[in-house]
Amino acid sequence: MAKPLMAKATAVWLVDNTTISFKQIADFVGLHELEVQGIADGDVAAGVKGFDPIANNQLTQEEIDAAEKNPLHKLKLKFNAAAVGEEKRRGPRYTPLSKRQDRPASILWLVKFHPELSDAQISKLVGTTKPTIQAIRERTHWNIANIQPVDPVALGLTKQSELDAAVQKAAAKKAAEGEVMTDDERRKLVSTEQSLDMDPEPKIPSAIGGLESFTLMGDDDDDEEEDNLVDADSLFNLPKDGGDNEDEQP
Repeated sequence: MAKPLMAKATAVWLVDNTTISFKQIADFVGLHELEVQGIADGDVAAGVKGFDPIANNQLTQEEIDAAEKNPLHKLKLKFNAAAVGEEKRRGPRYTPLSKRQDRPASILWLVKFHPELSDAQISKLVGTTKPTIQAIRERTHWNIANIQPVDPVALGLTKQSELDAAVQKAAAKKAAEGEVMTDDERRKLVSTEQSLDMDPEPKIPSAIGGLESFTLMGDDDDDEEEDNLVDADSLFNLPKDGGDNEDEQP
């Protein structure tokens, strides 16, 4: 809910000129109830001049009367038709002069590692213009040969949470359009905190590549190998005592 101008001075005026409860005043001006009680006791806002919300077009007398009659009534700001449509215009964020020279490096990093982000999203993240983004995408930027991609979070141009939210939004839009993401694109959707907690994927060393289907010999091969074994006794079949001996003389 919108709060009145000069909240503490308005609270001082309401305490001095009405019988509205401390809680009603606190809810209206956005202060703590004990702080409003301190204003009434003279311990808080000493010397602060009251700010008349009726004269300054923030409250009506009827609203004050209703609050005095009903302790549960919540004060509401007077509707100001002139303030309609005066919301702050949202556009590319302001980038300090000291960091503007880093924007091309951050744009190149976003274009390279997050191609799913639109020009509008990149412009909002790092505070740049669409022609600059397009020039870096097409590598027609005047200084493209000297630009190295750098994470905009590391440069302080955006927050990690904002980058993660933009990537998630771009992924959802891509999925809604029916496009299938690759494994590399899907990994980029994981936040930094999650990726740091994940276990590394097991990889097979290249030296033993191709051995995934290797299996030991079956039982049938073992039986065949046992059949081919030679009996050790047959190799040393010496004649028994009393047998024929070719070397003996008659």
